[in-house]
This record gives sequence, structure tokens and C-alpha cells, in this order.
Amino acid sequence: MNLPNKLTILRMILIVPFVACMLVPGLGDAGMYASVVIFIIASLTDLLDGKIARKYDLVTNFGKFMDPLADKLLVASALICLTAQGRLAAWISIIIISREFIISGFRLVASDNGIVIAASYWGKFKTTFQMIMIVMLILNFDHEVYQICAVIITYVALILTLVSLVDYIIKNKDVLKEQK
Repeated sequence: MNLPNKLTILRMILIVPFVACMLVPGLGDAGMYASVVIFIIASLTDLLDGKIARKYDLVTNFGKFMDPLADKLLVASALICLTAQGRLAAWISIIIISREFIISGFRLVASDNGIVIAASYWGKFKTTFQMIMIVMLILNFDHEVYQICAVIITYVALILTLVSLVDYIIKNKDVLKEQK
């Protein structure tokens, strides 16, 4: 197993301590800071595994499938934890997670037809803002300016989520046409 795939597996493994630090009662600030550190490390493995795989020609079918799955599991876990803690409205989590299912479905149909749907710039911006949003919502500093920034970042992430969804659908609408 190559390094990028090991990083992908590490990202999935890190979800367990991340969720534990988010949800185990009584951890207080230590749990909050630990969950932020774990989330940032897991997010950085996403950046690293792709760069390493492309730079050293280590792209594998395992990586093509598991890397996006690991990303979705990490983000969905964070959104669910934040919703459970009352820091993120459920409807926002539902929209973001639904977008991920829709795009995954598109990719599966495309793959079945021998088409690869690459990540778009909108998708990359969306991911960046979602990661920033998650970190800000976990930290949840009790300062008016911080709270306003967190709300703004949340809505920017939500808008980018929807824009990237529409972009994927428009660019890949032919994938939905029946194949002969």
C-alpha cells in the first residue's frame, strides 16, 4: 500500500477520535482543542495524499474511490457533531451532506459509463470554506466579531456548496442521459 492510500486510511481512522473529542461529555476546552487539531490534521492528509499521488504517479483505483469517501465521512461527521451540539442548523448540514450524495451518485453513474468527473474549482473552494467553517464552529469563541465571521463563513460555504452542485450538474448533464 502506497503513502497516499495510507494517508487516506489515516484520515478515516482519525474520524473516531475526532468524534469522541467532539461528543464525549466533560472534556471541555481540551476536547474542543483536541477535536480542532485532529480535524486539521485529517484535512491536511487530504491535501497531501492527492499531491503525493499525482507528483509520484501513485494514483490507484483504491485512492480514486476511497479518497473522496474519506473526505465525505470526515465532513459529514463534523457536520453531524456540530448539529448535535446546536452549533449548526440541521438544514445546513442536510444540504451539504445531500450535495455530497448527489455528486457521488453522478460520479458512480459516470464511472459506469467510463467517464471520470474531475473535481472543479468550485468544488475545491467549497471544500476549503467548509473546512474553515467547521474549525470556526468547533472553536466557537464567545466574541461578537468572531461569531459574525463564523456565520458569514457558514453561509459562504453553503452558497459554494450549492454553486458547485449546479456547476457539476450543468457540466455533466450528459452523464444522466441513458447510455445504449
